[in-house]
Amino acid sequence: MSPKVMVVDDEPDTIDLVKLILESENIEVIGVKSGFECLESIDKERPDAILLDIMMPDMNGWETFHKIKEKEPCLPVAMLTVKSQEFDKMLGLHVLKADDYITKPFSRKELIKRTKELLEMEFH
Repeated sequence: MSPKVMVVDDEPDTIDLVKLILESENIEVIGVKSGFECLESIDKERPDAILLDIMMPDMNGWETFHKIKEKEPCLPVAMLTVKSQEFDKMLGLHVLKADDYITKPFSRKELIKRTKELLEMEFH
């Protein structure tokens, strides 16, 4: 069975790009456009990992991250964001404890490598 990754991003182009890249590696991708949609879909979709944008309308990525971790503390979540400042990375990884922090734009190779590492966390 293929691993399943949920991509949460309000930009459909980002979801499509991630889908194109990861599905070429036999990773199933579910795209959702908001934090609310993510939280509603987790139980039904049962993703093995989540790639989560930070800057979204309504509920931002940090709020969504906290709600995911309350519900599913072992589910690996990587922030997928244009916020590339060192401060943002430190906040994401060391203060808020995201499992990874991937900045946009990303290369195909980097996205595949880091997503596979994220998926390995889920299976250990």
